[in-house]
Amino acid sequence: MKRELIIIGSGPAGYTAAIYAARAGLQPLVIAGPEPGGQLTKTSEVENFPGYPEGTLGPEMMEDLRKQAERFGTEVTYDLVERVELRGHPKRLWLSDGSELEAEAVIIATGSSPKWLGIEAEQRLYGAGVSACAVCDGFFFRGQPVAVVGGGDTACEEALYLSKLCSEVHMLVRRDEMRASKIMQARVKAAANIYIHWNTLPVDVVGEKFVEAVRVRNKLTGEEREIPIKGFFVAIGHQPNTALFAGQVELDSNGYIITRPKSTHTSVEGVFAAGDVQDPIYRQAVTAAGTGCMAALDAERWLSERRYLLEASGQASA
Repeated sequence: MKRELIIIGSGPAGYTAAIYAARAGLQPLVIAGPEPGGQLTKTSEVENFPGYPEGTLGPEMMEDLRKQAERFGTEVTYDLVERVELRGHPKRLWLSDGSELEAEAVIIATGSSPKWLGIEAEQRLYGAGVSACAVCDGFFFRGQPVAVVGGGDTACEEALYLSKLCSEVHMLVRRDEMRASKIMQARVKAAANIYIHWNTLPVDVVGEKFVEAVRVRNKLTGEEREIPIKGFFVAIGHQPNTALFAGQVELDSNGYIITRPKSTHTSVEGVFAAGDVQDPIYRQAVTAAGTGCMAALDAERWLSERRYLLEASGQASA
């Protein structure tokens, strides 16, 4: 089966790309993957996406985006891409059901996944006090105590952001020093309501339905204790979902897809990337949606130019 445009991924980037591509008459196919709707389907309340003055539930917002994309002619398949060959033409994709697809152009919007500690309660209480994004969820804990796990720049940024909203921010750092830059460390140490716990490992998150405390262990003494909190923020990094594309498009040292400046073009002609899969900095639904729009526009222009060149050279059927 051959398509003009295939979009791999179904988060805000993938569905926004589909809306724009479908309205341009490209009849895109969205391959939803193992987690239809992306990370937002695991988020309870979304209050910072434009157009929802009263907020909305993450799964409901993704349903709205899917329906909007389908309204304009997008086809969504709930399958998994197992292998790709993007460097030639047409682009080839193999699905988990054994079928093979071909496409003139491909938009990669597979997102990224937060790295977790491996504590059982992380997943059980995800969205009920456990989070991997202070900008997304910090507002829900204004005036309350929270904890941030990590010692890098990301953890410091999360802690500083939360310190403006929360009564106390407990930073749990597993060593006796941070990996963060000196200036970030200085800012954290200067914040009156940020408390740094050195050589400290989170052992468990306490709470049945909501986070109530974090149990920690001192690496040097072995002593365990509980710190009362309402929010538990894991800030040990994200992993872009790009294993499938290694050797196909250019990746940076952390595995994020490299795009040309001010565009969504990757290192391969006819292949575009949108959302968190190419964004290690912002990682917000609205920025992902924005790059989804960009990817659809870039893909439509690229396809039009290719079509014109083929027609001019008499190879329109190629």
